[in-house]
Amino acid sequence: MPAPQKDGPRANRDIRGVREVQLIGDTGQNRGVVPFFDALNLAEEVGLDLVEIAPNSVPPVCKLLDYGRFRFNEQKKQNEARKRQKTVEVKEIKLRPGIDKHDYDTKMKSVHRFFEEGDKVKVTLRFRGREMAHQDIGLRLLERVKHETAEIAKVESEPMLEGRQMIMILAPR
Repeated sequence: MPAPQKDGPRANRDIRGVREVQLIGDTGQNRGVVPFFDALNLAEEVGLDLVEIAPNSVPPVCKLLDYGRFRFNEQKKQNEARKRQKTVEVKEIKLRPGIDKHDYDTKMKSVHRFFEEGDKVKVTLRFRGREMAHQDIGLRLLERVKHETAEIAKVESEPMLEGRQMIMILAPR
């Protein structure tokens, strides 16, 4: 049964099946192709680790560095990237075909705020009772929303009817 694989690059005696390595010193200078055991002995003399940087190249590229500090810096970079990453949420705005002008303006302010935050917007238009007979009113309303947000948003999903709801999805540009 093979030994479980560690995550991250191989270091020191974990590097196996290699006769020669392309060695890069601790200050970044290229030392050329060196036998593996000579590189390992050099790393131990200097008090650093031999870390495999590019395992797929021929010969593999190894560097002399402090492996603990290297792992710490890698984790730090990953945590910073995770902090900067923004998850895009889908916010929903619910409308009715007979919406009044003031209510419509209030909903549109929310839509603009959602786009400024970088979120997608799902515009849901719900029909009740006899409103189903006048789907053209709802379609015109969604076209109006699409027209008013044309500069800041693109239509990801055109208006389509699902049961008693007409749905359109907008994404920020």
